[in-house]
Amino acid sequence: MTADSRFLNDRFPRSSRYHPDWIVAAASGGANALWLTEWLAEAVALRPGLRVLDLACGRAASSIFLAREFGVEVWAADLWFSAAENRQRVEDAGVADRVHPVHADARALPFAPGFFDAIVCIDAFVYFGTDDLYLNALARFLKPQGTLAIAGVGLIAEIDGDVPAHLRAWWTPDHWCLHSAAWWRRHWQRTGIVDVERADTLPDGWRAWLDWQVTAFADNVDEITALNADAGHHLGYIRVVARRTGLEIAEPIVSMPTHYIKAPLLREDA
Repeated sequence: MTADSRFLNDRFPRSSRYHPDWIVAAASGGANALWLTEWLAEAVALRPGLRVLDLACGRAASSIFLAREFGVEVWAADLWFSAAENRQRVEDAGVADRVHPVHADARALPFAPGFFDAIVCIDAFVYFGTDDLYLNALARFLKPQGTLAIAGVGLIAEIDGDVPAHLRAWWTPDHWCLHSAAWWRRHWQRTGIVDVERADTLPDGWRAWLDWQVTAFADNVDEITALNADAGHHLGYIRVVARRTGLEIAEPIVSMPTHYIKAPLLREDA
């Protein structure tokens, strides 16, 4: 019997312990969630007992990994994927006491301010985090000096002008949500809400991206072709880690009080 070498990678020793069938079954996007979570965790001080929000966790593979590998308590929040399915996956992984699946919209999170020691997001922050107002809404859930950390697909540098010819068959209008680590640093740092401690790109990250696609989604021809043609010139994995500052964050406005004042519509009605 030939050993299954899928997703074995010396760069990611923790992730390499997990069965490839489980990794594929828990896939929820275009990246190996365990590889990205392991890379992100290298830049975040995680220890047993910390409260962590795994934002847009997909099928909660990253949440399970964080709980098993670092002993943290994780709230696995996602809008698109079933909390019931994630609960079953969490129970089967033996971490039901440390991972709490939640069905929630990233823009309407049901948590108390200052509840989390860290908020992480694996390969999903681009779906909502480019909004100039989003960081203000999200950071309020962090304790003072709490950590916000993301990892996912992105750009090596911003694309100015037209999309390169070799990417056009794959590129769709929504891909303009992809940005470089430098873009994310500026996007966060200028608010004063967080101090960005790290914003970088995974060396040869495009190869990890390509390996995931070829192994898990071999029928995704356009993306595989684009990654091969690009060879890391534009596409890769980015990581950004920041710490919440002491800047006071205003409570979000969710409704306005009803206070109707009847007045004449036209001057001639007065």
